[in-house]
Amino acid sequence: MIEARAVVVRLEGEHAWVQVSEQAGGCGRCDEPGGCRSVKISNLFKPPTETFRLPNPIGARPGDSVRVCIDDGAPLRAALASYALGAVLMVAGGAAGALGGGGGDAGVLAGALGGLLLAWLSNRVLLRSRRWRSSLSMAVLGAAPSCGHAADEGH
Repeated sequence: MIEARAVVVRLEGEHAWVQVSEQAGGCGRCDEPGGCRSVKISNLFKPPTETFRLPNPIGARPGDSVRVCIDDGAPLRAALASYALGAVLMVAGGAAGALGGGGGDAGVLAGALGGLLLAWLSNRVLLRSRRWRSSLSMAVLGAAPSCGHAADEGH
């Protein structure tokens, strides 16, 4: 599990807005000698979003310190579905359009657009899937237990 410390900023019904209070990323060696600084590069054009609206099953209040947890593979699965699927289907559609349309530019363009449309539809279906969404969800836990003990709290 990936975990980060956060502070509850405000409440909104059954949800808490939490602000991540530590910069986490990659292997954690960003600022050490030999670190790749990849997190700093990814923040070059847009600062990271540090405030999240999450379910508040523990009844945290504004000012409370909490832990935000997400499954290790969730960010990779989300990136693959969002970006890789679109790229692969666009290239495959373009190749199919080139082969089926006599190799003309119009066939390649139509196939690439068809691949992107298929990727978009696939992502829409995934977003409607309760199982998919729950595999990407983040959890708010009290400050003391680590995310590995989320099962102990019934989450």
